[in-house]
Amino acid sequence: MPSPLPQTMRAIEISEPGGPEVLKPAERPVPAPAPGEVVIRVAFAGVNRPDALQRAGAYAPPPEASDLPGLEASGEIVALGEGVESWSVGDRVCALLPGGGYAEYVATPAAHCLRIPQGMDLKRAACLPETFFTVWSNVFDRGRLAAGERFLVHGGTSGIGTTAIQLARAFGAEVFATAGSDAKCAVCTELGARAINYRDEDFMQILREAGGADVILDMVGGDYIPRNVRALATEGRLVQIAFLRGTRAELNFAAVMLKRLTITGSTLRPQSDAAKAAIAANLAEKVWPLLDRGEVAPVMDSEFALDEAAQAHARMEAGDHIGKIVLRVAGE
Repeated sequence: MPSPLPQTMRAIEISEPGGPEVLKPAERPVPAPAPGEVVIRVAFAGVNRPDALQRAGAYAPPPEASDLPGLEASGEIVALGEGVESWSVGDRVCALLPGGGYAEYVATPAAHCLRIPQGMDLKRAACLPETFFTVWSNVFDRGRLAAGERFLVHGGTSGIGTTAIQLARAFGAEVFATAGSDAKCAVCTELGARAINYRDEDFMQILREAGGADVILDMVGGDYIPRNVRALATEGRLVQIAFLRGTRAELNFAAVMLKRLTITGSTLRPQSDAAKAAIAANLAEKVWPLLDRGEVAPVMDSEFALDEAAQAHARMEAGDHIGKIVLRVAGE
C-alpha cells in the first residue's frame, strides 16, 4: 500500500500583483484528485512567461484552476482520481497543468500527462509540456507547417523558440530564427536555423529574398505584425502567441487579400481539457519518438530551488536566458 499523502505542502504563491518579489513561500493543502485526474509529487516545475503574466495580474487563471503559478511539471504519480486507468501510482510523468506547479504536489487531468522520454531525467522532462504543447498546436495544427516549407520563429533562443526550431527541422522545414545577439544567433544556428540578428539584419528582407515564409510563429507583436505580413509568402500563415511589443498594429489588409494569407493565434491555458488531451495524444505519437532517439531535446538555461522562484522570474524577465528555466522542488 502506498503511504498516505501529507495534509499540507510547500508552495509558492502570488502575494499580490507585482514584480518577482511578490512570489512568496507558503503552506497549502495537498490537492485531492477529481475524477479523471492524477496527483503528482513534483520533482521539477518549468518557469514560463505566462507565470510572470499571472504574477503581474495580467493573466488570471481559469476559475476552476489553482491560483498558484506553474503550468508544467515532472514527477511521480501518487494518487489517482476516479476513472483513471491509463496511469498507475508510481509512474514517472511530465504533465501540462492548469496551474499549481510551484508546489510539492499538483493535480492535473490524467490525459495531460506524458511518459518521461527514454534516457531523459526529470529535470529536462519538466521543460517539455508547456513549450511542446504550444509549438505543436500552433505551428503544426494551426500553422499547418509541412516539409519543404520555410518557417520563421521570432525569439529563437526562448523555450518556445528552441523547441520550434528543432521540431520544424525534424519535420523537414527550412528554418529561420531571430535573436538579439551573436551568442544567441550561434545557438539558433547550432539547432539548425538560419539565424537573423534583429539588431543589424532585417528579417523581412531576408525572408522575402528567400521566397517568403510559409509560416511565422510570433511572440513579439506590435510593429512586427505588419513586417510579418510583408515577410510571408503567398498562402502564408502568421501564428501569434504573445505580444511582447503590444497587441496593436496598423496593417494593410490589401496585402492579406492579395497574398491570400491566414492570420491566426491561440493561447493554451484557456483551451478545454479535451483539446489539450488531443494535443497530448499527437505529441505521444509523433514527437515523443524523436525525444526517445535524442533527435530533439529541450535546451536548458538554469535551475533554481523552489524558494528561489523570484530569482527565476527575474532571470527570465531580464531576457538573457537561453532555453528553459526550472524550479527544483524535490529533485530526482
